[in-house]
Amino acid sequence: MLTEMIRLYEDREDVTLTTYVIAEKGEMHVQGKRPAVLICPGGGYFNCSDREAEPVALKFASMGYHAFVLRYSTYTQGKEGMPDISRAIDPNPQTQYPAPVREIGKAMLLIRERSEEWAVDMDRVAVCGFSAGAHNTAMYGVYWDKPLITDYLNTEKEMIRPAALILGYTLSDYIYMREATLENPMDVQFFQASNTAFLGEAEPDEKTLKSVSPARLVTENTPPAYLWATSEDTMVPVQHSIRMAHALADHKVPFEMHIFEKGPHGLSVSTQASAVAKSQIYPDAAKWVELAECWLAKRFALDLPEKTSFEEMLEKGEFPGA
Repeated sequence: MLTEMIRLYEDREDVTLTTYVIAEKGEMHVQGKRPAVLICPGGGYFNCSDREAEPVALKFASMGYHAFVLRYSTYTQGKEGMPDISRAIDPNPQTQYPAPVREIGKAMLLIRERSEEWAVDMDRVAVCGFSAGAHNTAMYGVYWDKPLITDYLNTEKEMIRPAALILGYTLSDYIYMREATLENPMDVQFFQASNTAFLGEAEPDEKTLKSVSPARLVTENTPPAYLWATSEDTMVPVQHSIRMAHALADHKVPFEMHIFEKGPHGLSVSTQASAVAKSQIYPDAAKWVELAECWLAKRFALDLPEKTSFEEMLEKGEFPGA
């Protein structure tokens, strides 16, 4: 496997693309170019969670896909930990919207630039995200073909088209989040601080909130999507996934959704591969990976022959080395 960390900006260390490129030689070359999954970890737009980065990339690599982890612009600029959200935080214009969603486009262009070297099938690149990273992914799903991204990158939209979206416990509707009653006062503080990190103010106006609510912006050009969440999630309620699914259905965009009964927010792959405590391991929720693999196979299955050349030789009565 080829692993490399690449800066997306020459003068910044915090925004990076890490590669998990399958690099077998010899007989494995018969598989040709492989599909890929670009992963956006969550973290409330404060940071990018390591738990939703490499453990996820390795899962997709085990399916036969190249994987890439994008650490996009976040408030702490790559530093570990959280800011003190017990008080109002100051905006950080360098890292706030629309930088994070534009960086998905930058990553797509970088992967395209090296697609021959890495043997990536650019017609089959999915974007996968979790929590805030899923929101960023969903935003890309509704803005990839809009001037917000194409004009900024000075590129044609087909150069950065995503083939599919994978959304884990996504936030999809900021207006709903403002109107919903959060049960935990800490969640209220968290989202006010997250608003400042992402949008520059704790209480943005309705026009701004609508512009960053992908469930309200879905079109027929939004890619097919796979969504999963848990009904026990109190930080980003399951209604966000349902609202996104409703919008996809309204626009006849193919999608699949799985809601698991048990499990808190932020499960990642929901096994010890991504857990730092037993409270982050839920075997039922962990099935989202297997189900996503089945869903992806409908679109991303490797273009393999029916039989190996060795099997064909044996059927003809030919024997290697004879």
